[in-house]
Amino acid sequence: MRLTGVQIIMECLKREKVDTVFGYPGGKVIKLYDALYDERASIRHIETAHEQGASHAADGYARATGKVGVCIATSGPGCTNLVTGLATAYMDSVPVVAITGNVPAKLLGTDSFQEVDIMGVSMPITKHNYQIKDVTKISDVFREAFAFARSGRPGPVLIDITSDLFTQTCEYSAPENDCVISCKYTDIPTDTIREMLERAEKPVILAGGGVVISDAAEELYELAEKLDAPVASTLMGVGAFPSKHPLYMGLVGMHGTMASNMAFQNCDLLLVLGARFSDRVTGDVSKFASHAKIVQIDIDASEVNKNIQTHLHVIQDIKTVLRAINPYLPKKRHPEWVKSVNEWKAENEAHIPKGHFPKQIMEALNGYVGDDAIIVTDVGQHQMWTAQYFPFKKHNKFLTSGGLGTMGYGLGAAIGAKVAHPDKKVIHITGDGCLRMNLNEMATTTRYHIPVITILLDNNTLGMVRQWQTLLFDKRYSETTLPPLDFCAIARGFGYHAEKIENVDGFKKALTAALAHNGPSLIHCVIDQDAMVLPMVPPGAAIDNILMNIS
Repeated sequence: MRLTGVQIIMECLKREKVDTVFGYPGGKVIKLYDALYDERASIRHIETAHEQGASHAADGYARATGKVGVCIATSGPGCTNLVTGLATAYMDSVPVVAITGNVPAKLLGTDSFQEVDIMGVSMPITKHNYQIKDVTKISDVFREAFAFARSGRPGPVLIDITSDLFTQTCEYSAPENDCVISCKYTDIPTDTIREMLERAEKPVILAGGGVVISDAAEELYELAEKLDAPVASTLMGVGAFPSKHPLYMGLVGMHGTMASNMAFQNCDLLLVLGARFSDRVTGDVSKFASHAKIVQIDIDASEVNKNIQTHLHVIQDIKTVLRAINPYLPKKRHPEWVKSVNEWKAENEAHIPKGHFPKQIMEALNGYVGDDAIIVTDVGQHQMWTAQYFPFKKHNKFLTSGGLGTMGYGLGAAIGAKVAHPDKKVIHITGDGCLRMNLNEMATTTRYHIPVITILLDNNTLGMVRQWQTLLFDKRYSETTLPPLDFCAIARGFGYHAEKIENVDGFKKALTAALAHNGPSLIHCVIDQDAMVLPMVPPGAAIDNILMNIS
């Protein structure tokens, strides 16, 4: 049958089972939006307040579902406003397809109105990008783009389409087969891995974001219990292992617990699952886990032997590998090693100040939101406190910008997660610096009645930067103190339910009211300006150089 370009795009989206797209209309995509109008019964469109919010919402939707998130923007500033969201998704391996319109093909390269070289701009921050200038290529490109986004190590893909193609016609027939992207995997040396795990007397497991992406939490749980191995996580791996399990040690690295950091420096075997050894994890690489044999399992060969040399590595899907080795592992016990880890855990706990308000908030929150709540953060101190203190369970999801550290990520991502899972509670935890960057998306939550609860930890400063200024720059607080804002008044202006509180009892009452409201809500929590995220390892130091308190 003969279809226009926009009709082919709609058929492609339906073939990929896309039910939700996030975006913002503009001149070069107006015909695409006209086609969406006809498909509104099967494809829901959420118009965000800003294109960056759309890219973060598509990201949040993808992380919450495991499906490909989709966003749309027009040419020029529309597509450049997607860039931070694409970079965020790229760093955290999130499958997103961004569709952008561009000027007609004959005007490319002429500095036409709202023209930008989005191909050049997006190349370093996407897994792949395409520019379509032939209407007959639309179907094949969309089919391949979605396959690229979700294959192997997932990531964002951009499809740029010249606007003249939207009304051009060609013959269209639905592809008979799915596109398959071949990935180069290595064999699984089951016997070698089993022997290394059996010989270890002081084993440690590092759970990275790859465990979450691979949906391998159950397999990790089985492995840890069989091996009797303490488990630490990267920021992206938070939620892959229950926080209250006796073997869980918490984060490792710059804001890792004493248990995790000391265990890494004293273990004899480190099994790394889907983590890429970022500088925030390793600290001084020359002193990182120097007594251990390191086994790394990752789906991306480019992440192996890049920052840390391994003794054995496997390029494979983590779930596949763990399912291959778990049945052959005998039950092991390491009482002395686990005892040492528990002593470090106790020492870490002893240094947490009594009445630590952020910790009280996280613990109280857990008691109200259930075991399958989705926790979304922006970036900064509140992010670390959430990762440190919220007691994640088996079915909790933790959505945060780990690799890029994107302030302003949280509210858009929370919108995407809640649209994906209207039956689950979605909690957005943020700081005052971050909320200033994304509060425009409050308009999106009220317009579509998306009941996200935002918990604001407000210390009238850019808290993490101030913490570094305190510790490393002789308390020279250059441009980090923020003027106080009446965030409750601002939120109510958008149509929110909002309350301001100063203690944990007030928080519990406000949270009860927010949950009963069943609409967008803000809980404005006033916290101490000098509260710090501890432990902390100074930048570039070995991870056992741990600051536990600041006098």
